[in-house]
Amino acid sequence: DEIPTVVGIFSAFGLVFSVSLFAWICCQRKSSKSNKTPPYKFVHVLKGVDIYPENLNSKKKFGEDDKSEAKNKSAMPKNSLHLDLEKKDLNGNFPKTTPKIQSSPGLENLSPKHFAERKKDSVSPDSLKSITSLSSEDKQDKLGTLFFSLEYNFEKKAFVVNIKEARGLPAMDEQSMTSDPYIKMTILPEKKHKVKTRVLRKTLDPAFDETFTFYGIPYSQIQDLTLHFMILSFDRFSRDDVIGEVLIPLAGIELSEGRLLMDREIIKRNVRKSSGRGELLISLCYQSTTNTLTVVVLKARHLPKSDVSGLSDPYVKVNLYHAKKRISKKKTHVKKCTPNAVFNELFVFDIPCEGLDDISIEFLVLDSDRGSRNEVIGRLTLGSSAEGTGGEHWKEICEYPRRQIAKWHMLCDG
Repeated sequence: DEIPTVVGIFSAFGLVFSVSLFAWICCQRKSSKSNKTPPYKFVHVLKGVDIYPENLNSKKKFGEDDKSEAKNKSAMPKNSLHLDLEKKDLNGNFPKTTPKIQSSPGLENLSPKHFAERKKDSVSPDSLKSITSLSSEDKQDKLGTLFFSLEYNFEKKAFVVNIKEARGLPAMDEQSMTSDPYIKMTILPEKKHKVKTRVLRKTLDPAFDETFTFYGIPYSQIQDLTLHFMILSFDRFSRDDVIGEVLIPLAGIELSEGRLLMDREIIKRNVRKSSGRGELLISLCYQSTTNTLTVVVLKARHLPKSDVSGLSDPYVKVNLYHAKKRISKKKTHVKKCTPNAVFNELFVFDIPCEGLDDISIEFLVLDSDRGSRNEVIGRLTLGSSAEGTGGEHWKEICEYPRRQIAKWHMLCDG
């Protein structure tokens, strides 16, 4: 009887000791957690932002709902979603820094008058005269004014462009007498950096306030670059309307002292003439036994410049039509930065009918552009009803089947 009693006493003491030890460990863990500083801080960047462009009016600014937060964060770009994690302190907080700006008022509170005054102080009269010289016809068109800022971050080797707003744009929609503007920006001459803003609906005074940061550009190369702004109006059912363009050579513009606020008048786009679309060398062969048409896109020459850089990235799109209905399509590879492209690409089309009477073939020479829709440089149509060299070439392949016949053709307006 004594042995079970002793075992029971020791078991009770062991249970009490285990419970006490477990409680002591829990208390230690809780106290250590309460004294531990969190390793990071969460920042809700999109607070108070309406992501739908249709609901953004021309004057809406990010952070309107919380004025106190806007005062504390006025030094940060409104639309920049990039967080520089290297500038956090040990607690994960961002230190309060005020960027050096070359004008006393903030960027958000500037009027067109402030922009004009800043431009006169920062740019020499000679360069200003050469950049903003407009003809009397351009001034009469009144295509509006573009407001933007330039800055260079020496620590990150980054070139920063803030597209603030545009004012006084013309109405591209005749029914609603308004536009759906957006801006496409390219850094010339290499066209490696292409960006565009969001579309703002039904406004002639769009406030974009969008910041684009380009990393890896040495400051010594800034003077050799040119900014090309293309102002367009979105069209859901056809090609977007081109409102105008702004060209900013960066030679002579000093960015070492901080942010530079600028404005420029929007001018008409330099439209190419139809006589200067270039030429396309095409070889055709009709196989009457197999009822196939072999098309070889050989070369293109003297293609016009697609933008102010003077360089195009051409490729050819080939469409086969039967009774005015497209039944097949092909395209060549893109040739980078050349007005005289060599393609040498062969395509074979099956003809759905006997003979070539109802068949026509269309060649579209386009300029490849990743940032927006590809622009048509020129057009060529070959068929029995085609005029000029297109009709002559088609007549020859019909009269001499199984013979490969090549001809140069002038391109027409796209």
